[in-house]
Amino acid sequence: MNSLLVKAQAGSNIVEVTPESAGWTHVGFAAHRLAAGEQISLETDGRELCIVVLTGTVTVKAGEQRWENIGERLSVFEDRAPAAVYVPRRMQVSIIATSQAEIGLCSAPGTSDRPARLIDPHTMTRSVRGRGANTRYVCDILPQTEAADGLLVVEVVTPSGHSSSYPPHKHDNDNIPTESSLEETYYHRLNPEQGFAYQRVYTDDRSIDQALAVENHDVVMVPRGYHPVTVPYGYDGYYLNVMAGPKRVWHFKNDPAHEWLMTK
Repeated sequence: MNSLLVKAQAGSNIVEVTPESAGWTHVGFAAHRLAAGEQISLETDGRELCIVVLTGTVTVKAGEQRWENIGERLSVFEDRAPAAVYVPRRMQVSIIATSQAEIGLCSAPGTSDRPARLIDPHTMTRSVRGRGANTRYVCDILPQTEAADGLLVVEVVTPSGHSSSYPPHKHDNDNIPTESSLEETYYHRLNPEQGFAYQRVYTDDRSIDQALAVENHDVVMVPRGYHPVTVPYGYDGYYLNVMAGPKRVWHFKNDPAHEWLMTK
Protein backbone atom coordinates (compact mmCIF):
# COMPACT_ATOMS: atom_id res chain seq x y z
CA MET A 1 0.00 0.00 0.00
CA ASN A 2 1.18 3.54 -0.75
CA SER A 3 2.02 5.88 2.11
CA LEU A 4 -0.95 7.20 4.05
CA LEU A 5 0.95 10.45 4.68
CA VAL A 6 0.19 13.45 2.45
CA LYS A 7 3.00 15.95 2.88
CA ALA A 8 2.50 19.70 2.79
CA GLN A 9 4.73 20.70 -0.11
CA ALA A 10 7.32 23.43 0.45
CA GLY A 11 6.19 26.68 -1.14
CA SER A 12 2.57 25.53 -1.47
CA ASN A 13 -0.30 26.96 0.56
CA ILE A 14 -2.61 24.03 -0.19
CA VAL A 15 -2.69 20.42 0.96
CA GLU A 16 -5.50 18.23 -0.34
CA VAL A 17 -6.98 14.74 -0.21
CA THR A 18 -9.76 13.72 -2.60
CA PRO A 19 -11.67 10.43 -2.71
CA GLU A 20 -9.82 9.73 -5.95
CA SER A 21 -6.36 10.41 -4.52
CA ALA A 22 -7.14 8.43 -1.36
CA GLY A 23 -8.72 5.52 -3.21
CA TRP A 24 -11.86 5.59 -1.12
CA THR A 25 -15.48 6.74 -1.39
CA HIS A 26 -16.50 9.42 1.08
CA VAL A 27 -14.05 11.87 2.66
CA GLY A 28 -12.51 14.88 0.97
CA PHE A 29 -10.31 17.43 2.70
CA ALA A 30 -8.24 20.46 1.75
CA ALA A 31 -6.48 23.13 3.82
CA HIS A 32 -5.81 26.52 2.24
CA ARG A 33 -3.62 29.27 3.66
CA LEU A 34 -4.85 32.58 2.26
CA ALA A 35 -3.39 36.06 2.11
CA ALA A 36 -5.69 38.97 2.96
CA GLY A 37 -7.91 39.63 -0.06
CA GLU A 38 -7.37 36.19 -1.60
CA GLN A 39 -10.53 34.41 -2.78
CA ILE A 40 -11.60 30.82 -3.41
CA SER A 41 -14.66 30.00 -5.53
CA LEU A 42 -16.11 26.53 -5.90
CA GLU A 43 -19.25 24.56 -6.69
CA THR A 44 -20.20 21.83 -4.23
CA ASP A 45 -21.77 19.69 -7.01
CA GLY A 46 -22.85 16.39 -5.42
CA ARG A 47 -20.99 16.92 -2.13
CA GLU A 48 -21.78 18.67 1.12
CA LEU A 49 -19.13 20.93 2.61
CA CYS A 50 -18.09 22.14 6.05
CA ILE A 51 -15.83 25.20 5.91
CA VAL A 52 -13.78 25.49 9.11
CA VAL A 53 -12.08 28.83 9.75
CA LEU A 54 -8.93 27.55 11.39
CA THR A 55 -7.32 30.98 11.80
CA GLY A 56 -7.97 34.54 10.68
CA THR A 57 -11.21 36.00 9.33
CA VAL A 58 -13.09 35.31 6.11
CA THR A 59 -16.32 36.27 4.39
CA VAL A 60 -18.31 33.31 3.06
CA LYS A 61 -21.04 33.49 0.42
CA ALA A 62 -23.11 30.33 -0.17
CA GLY A 63 -25.93 30.72 -2.65
CA GLU A 64 -27.81 33.85 -1.58
CA GLN A 65 -26.50 33.83 1.99
CA ARG A 66 -23.44 35.74 3.16
CA TRP A 67 -21.53 35.81 6.44
CA GLU A 68 -19.09 38.67 6.93
CA ASN A 69 -15.75 38.52 8.76
CA ILE A 70 -16.25 35.24 10.57
CA GLY A 71 -13.45 33.71 12.60
CA GLU A 72 -11.65 34.97 15.69
CA ARG A 73 -8.58 32.82 16.25
CA LEU A 74 -5.00 33.79 15.49
CA SER A 75 -3.89 30.22 16.22
CA VAL A 76 -5.54 26.81 16.29
CA PHE A 77 -4.00 26.44 19.76
CA GLU A 78 -6.11 29.25 21.24
CA ASP A 79 -8.58 28.18 23.90
CA ARG A 80 -11.68 28.79 21.78
CA ALA A 81 -13.75 27.05 19.12
CA PRO A 82 -13.52 27.89 15.41
CA ALA A 83 -16.20 29.43 13.23
CA ALA A 84 -17.61 27.16 10.55
CA VAL A 85 -20.17 27.14 7.73
CA TYR A 86 -22.18 24.17 6.49
CA VAL A 87 -23.00 24.13 2.76
CA PRO A 88 -25.20 21.50 1.08
CA ARG A 89 -24.71 19.95 -2.35
CA ARG A 90 -25.30 21.87 -5.59
CA MET A 91 -24.37 25.31 -4.31
CA GLN A 92 -21.95 27.99 -5.47
CA VAL A 93 -19.53 29.10 -2.75
CA SER A 94 -17.01 31.92 -2.47
CA ILE A 95 -14.59 32.48 0.42
CA ILE A 96 -12.74 35.79 0.71
CA ALA A 97 -9.98 36.21 3.27
CA THR A 98 -10.47 39.50 5.12
CA SER A 99 -7.18 38.91 6.95
CA GLN A 100 -4.45 36.35 6.58
CA ALA A 101 -6.35 33.12 7.16
CA GLU A 102 -6.31 29.34 7.05
CA ILE A 103 -9.41 27.32 6.23
CA GLY A 104 -10.26 23.64 6.16
CA LEU A 105 -12.64 22.37 3.49
CA CYS A 106 -14.27 19.14 4.67
CA SER A 107 -16.54 17.27 2.28
CA ALA A 108 -18.56 14.10 1.78
CA PRO A 109 -21.31 12.95 -0.62
CA GLY A 110 -24.47 15.01 -0.20
CA THR A 111 -27.96 13.57 -0.38
CA SER A 112 -30.22 16.49 0.59
CA ASP A 113 -30.74 20.17 -0.11
CA ARG A 114 -30.88 21.44 3.46
CA PRO A 115 -30.06 25.16 3.85
CA ALA A 116 -26.54 26.50 4.26
CA ARG A 117 -25.90 27.75 7.78
CA LEU A 118 -23.33 29.38 10.01
CA ILE A 119 -22.10 27.11 12.80
CA ASP A 120 -21.53 29.50 15.67
CA PRO A 121 -18.43 28.70 17.78
CA HIS A 122 -20.44 29.28 20.97
CA THR A 123 -22.78 26.39 20.08
CA MET A 124 -19.97 23.84 19.71
CA THR A 125 -19.42 21.32 22.49
CA ARG A 126 -15.94 21.40 23.98
CA SER A 127 -14.73 18.66 26.29
CA VAL A 128 -11.72 17.03 27.91
CA ARG A 129 -10.98 13.37 27.23
CA GLY A 130 -8.60 10.99 28.94
CA ARG A 131 -6.45 11.57 31.98
CA GLY A 132 -2.78 11.89 32.82
CA ALA A 133 -0.62 11.82 29.70
CA ASN A 134 -3.68 10.74 27.72
CA THR A 135 -5.52 14.03 28.34
CA ARG A 136 -6.61 15.95 25.22
CA TYR A 137 -9.02 18.78 24.43
CA VAL A 138 -11.84 18.19 21.96
CA CYS A 139 -14.18 20.51 20.06
CA ASP A 140 -17.13 18.99 18.18
CA ILE A 141 -17.57 21.20 15.11
CA LEU A 142 -20.12 19.10 13.22
CA PRO A 143 -21.12 16.08 15.37
CA GLN A 144 -23.76 13.48 14.59
CA THR A 145 -26.26 15.41 16.71
CA GLU A 146 -26.22 18.30 14.21
CA ALA A 147 -27.81 18.19 10.76
CA ALA A 148 -25.72 16.93 7.84
CA ASP A 149 -25.82 14.06 5.35
CA GLY A 150 -22.54 12.27 6.02
CA LEU A 151 -19.94 14.61 7.49
CA LEU A 152 -18.52 14.43 11.00
CA VAL A 153 -15.94 17.11 11.87
CA VAL A 154 -13.99 17.50 15.12
CA GLU A 155 -10.75 19.13 16.25
CA VAL A 156 -8.40 18.00 19.01
CA VAL A 157 -5.48 19.63 20.83
CA THR A 158 -2.96 17.21 22.32
CA PRO A 159 -0.59 18.73 24.90
CA SER A 160 3.17 18.27 24.91
CA GLY A 161 4.22 14.71 25.75
CA HIS A 162 0.67 13.34 25.50
CA SER A 163 -1.01 10.70 23.35
CA SER A 164 -4.32 11.05 21.54
CA SER A 165 -6.77 8.82 19.67
CA TYR A 166 -5.51 6.51 22.39
CA PRO A 167 -5.86 3.73 23.44
CA PRO A 168 -5.77 2.82 19.74
CA HIS A 169 -9.25 2.53 18.27
CA LYS A 170 -10.76 1.82 14.88
CA HIS A 171 -14.05 2.31 13.04
CA ASP A 172 -13.90 0.28 9.84
CA ASN A 173 -16.71 -2.29 10.18
CA ASP A 174 -20.44 -1.73 9.79
CA ASN A 175 -21.25 -3.42 13.08
CA ILE A 176 -23.31 -0.83 14.97
CA PRO A 177 -23.39 -0.26 17.91
CA THR A 178 -20.00 -1.92 18.43
CA GLU A 179 -18.37 -0.16 15.51
CA SER A 180 -19.25 1.95 12.47
CA SER A 181 -17.47 2.19 9.13
CA LEU A 182 -15.90 5.63 8.66
CA GLU A 183 -13.03 6.90 6.52
CA GLU A 184 -11.00 9.61 8.23
CA THR A 185 -8.38 12.28 7.63
CA TYR A 186 -6.14 13.94 10.22
CA TYR A 187 -4.85 17.43 9.41
CA HIS A 188 -1.92 18.13 11.73
CA ARG A 189 -0.57 21.38 13.14
CA LEU A 190 2.34 21.70 15.59
CA ASN A 191 3.30 24.39 18.08
CA PRO A 192 6.05 25.55 17.70
CA GLU A 193 5.78 24.94 13.97
CA GLN A 194 9.13 23.14 13.57
CA GLY A 195 7.83 20.28 15.71
CA PHE A 196 6.72 16.82 14.71
CA ALA A 197 4.41 14.08 15.98
CA TYR A 198 3.93 10.39 15.29
CA GLN A 199 0.86 8.59 14.02
CA ARG A 200 0.59 4.86 13.50
CA VAL A 201 -2.10 3.30 11.30
CA TYR A 202 -2.41 -0.48 11.59
CA THR A 203 -4.93 -3.29 11.21
CA ASP A 204 -5.34 -6.47 13.24
CA ASP A 205 -3.81 -8.56 10.46
CA ARG A 206 -1.11 -5.92 9.78
CA SER A 207 -2.12 -5.65 6.13
CA ILE A 208 -1.76 -1.96 6.98
CA ASP A 209 1.02 -1.05 9.42
CA GLN A 210 2.55 2.39 8.89
CA ALA A 211 4.34 4.52 11.49
CA LEU A 212 4.35 8.08 10.20
CA ALA A 213 6.33 11.14 11.31
CA VAL A 214 4.00 14.08 10.71
CA GLU A 215 5.01 17.73 10.46
CA ASN A 216 3.10 21.00 10.38
CA HIS A 217 0.30 21.02 7.74
CA ASP A 218 0.61 17.29 6.92
CA VAL A 219 -2.44 15.05 6.42
CA VAL A 220 -2.75 11.39 7.41
CA MET A 221 -5.36 9.24 5.67
CA VAL A 222 -7.05 6.49 7.69
CA PRO A 223 -8.92 4.14 5.35
CA ARG A 224 -9.22 1.51 8.09
CA GLY A 225 -7.43 0.30 11.18
CA TYR A 226 -6.27 1.76 14.49
CA HIS A 227 -4.68 5.22 14.37
CA PRO A 228 -3.11 6.59 17.60
CA VAL A 229 -1.12 9.86 17.78
CA THR A 230 1.78 10.75 20.08
CA VAL A 231 3.24 14.25 20.52
CA PRO A 232 6.84 14.55 21.82
CA TYR A 233 7.83 16.70 24.77
CA GLY A 234 8.18 20.41 24.02
CA TYR A 235 5.51 20.59 21.31
CA ASP A 236 1.72 20.73 21.32
CA GLY A 237 -0.25 18.94 18.63
CA TYR A 238 -3.49 19.87 16.90
CA TYR A 239 -5.50 17.94 14.37
CA LEU A 240 -8.72 18.48 12.46
CA ASN A 241 -10.60 15.23 11.84
CA VAL A 242 -13.00 14.63 8.96
CA MET A 243 -15.01 11.39 9.01
CA ALA A 244 -17.69 10.01 6.72
CA GLY A 245 -19.03 6.62 5.72
CA PRO A 246 -22.19 4.71 4.77
CA LYS A 247 -23.92 5.72 8.03
CA ARG A 248 -23.47 9.03 9.86
CA VAL A 249 -22.71 7.67 13.30
CA TRP A 250 -19.43 7.30 15.20
CA HIS A 251 -18.91 4.04 17.06
CA PHE A 252 -15.38 2.78 17.64
CA LYS A 253 -13.66 -0.35 18.87
CA ASN A 254 -10.49 -0.24 20.98
CA ASP A 255 -7.57 -2.51 20.15
CA PRO A 256 -8.12 -5.41 22.58
CA ALA A 257 -4.37 -5.62 23.24
CA HIS A 258 -4.41 -2.10 24.69
CA GLU A 259 -7.89 -1.78 26.15
CA TRP A 260 -6.48 -2.48 29.64
CA LEU A 261 -5.25 1.14 29.57
CA MET A 262 -8.86 2.24 30.07
CA THR A 263 -8.69 0.92 33.65
CA LYS A 264 -5.55 2.84 34.64
